[in-house]
Amino acid sequence: MDSRVRTLARVGLLVVVFLWQASAQDRFLVRAPNSDIGTIAARHNLTLVRSLEGSARNLHLVAAPAGADVQRAIQRLHADAFVQGAELDVSVSLPEKCPGAQLRQMGLPDPAPLSDRTLVKYYGTSAWNAYVNQPAAFVIKVAQGHVFAAGAGTVAFLDTGVDERHRVLAGSLVAGYDFTRKIAGGSEMADIDQSTTSILDQSTTSILDQSTTSILDQKGALILNQSTTSILDQSTTSILDRNRSKLPSAFGHGTMVAGLIHLVAPTAKLMPIKVFSGNGTSTLANVVNGIYWAVDHGADVISMSFSSTLSSAELRKAIDYANSHGVICVASAGNDGQQNPSVFPAGYHSQVIAVASTNNQNVRSAFSNYGNTLVDVAAPGEGVVTLYPGNNYAEGWGTSFSAPLVAGGAALLVQLGRNHIDGDQADQAISQAIPNGQGLGAGELDLFQACLYELSHGGWR
Repeated sequence: MDSRVRTLARVGLLVVVFLWQASAQDRFLVRAPNSDIGTIAARHNLTLVRSLEGSARNLHLVAAPAGADVQRAIQRLHADAFVQGAELDVSVSLPEKCPGAQLRQMGLPDPAPLSDRTLVKYYGTSAWNAYVNQPAAFVIKVAQGHVFAAGAGTVAFLDTGVDERHRVLAGSLVAGYDFTRKIAGGSEMADIDQSTTSILDQSTTSILDQSTTSILDQKGALILNQSTTSILDQSTTSILDRNRSKLPSAFGHGTMVAGLIHLVAPTAKLMPIKVFSGNGTSTLANVVNGIYWAVDHGADVISMSFSSTLSSAELRKAIDYANSHGVICVASAGNDGQQNPSVFPAGYHSQVIAVASTNNQNVRSAFSNYGNTLVDVAAPGEGVVTLYPGNNYAEGWGTSFSAPLVAGGAALLVQLGRNHIDGDQADQAISQAIPNGQGLGAGELDLFQACLYELSHGGWR
């Protein structure tokens, strides 16, 4: 791509302080017996919105009347002998678009890696060489890991969904669920109309950046680790400029995450759990329900690229449930550039493998959270090349794109352990990393050493 025809498109996202909306602030997650929830709701002047499905039973979403005293309502629920737990169903949000900054002002590397569009064979499909043989793959030793395993089991990813028609992913996807619409599936293509789909099919090449620090309000709104500025070739930019309102602000994030899991574990199955809409909004109830659904439908690994500054009792219960069923949970450490911040689910240290970001020289990314009481391991998160809807490719920055590389590594261990490996065992194997002394836990992910450790400590059980 000639530098003369590169331009910075204004399709970015800026993570800003979340403003409470009535649809979120007057809803609660209440844990109580299914047989009692109707009576409990009536006693507290609440409306039962729905009861969560599957193993999330006895967990209910209720709504208070407009103008109700939220804190008073929570206090009354906690004091009710028939209520086992209650918390706000906080919103999860990626807010509005913002004007992009200049490429060099942002300190981003030149987008040269996407220029290598040579198609190479990759486990039953063809993909760009820029994706298959990118620097990040060499850093974490993908090819050496594949000497032992190429992935098994199912990796669920809680995100915006996936482009199920992407040629590189089509043979790896299994049925997921769309919690934004309460229907089977998991496609993020439903978030755009048909005319926009045809736009994306015109070889859109997006280069996404996540360097902006996430800002969370004190009420614990969950915010995805993403602030996106897309750099597009001139022809694509002009197409999208005419159709800007048709492309949701968080669109493509799930496909990008799926592409990185697939890069590491190309023979594993991918399960899209769509809990975020195309504009980047969701609720705690959907995230929690998504974890239970993934476990109940056979997930071996769960990848989560979101974080909150407040711990949630129900989010932790859901992760406990996953752990109790031998499911390996992986989460991004966050993009605040802080040492040992309180961020969750990554902060559930004994239950989740928390992943920080480095560049391709094994140096901690300036935006990445760090600290050995938070981080377990690091993986590349600067300019990693991945997939994008419409059979396109993208580069991404942020811990959101580091975590799926580790989730893919966990799928290699699932194969070596013949599906008899739990989170603690996976954590031990993943910890056989390249030490770097930068508050990044065990250091940089090393798939060769992780696989070798699993083989020598019970692999092929």
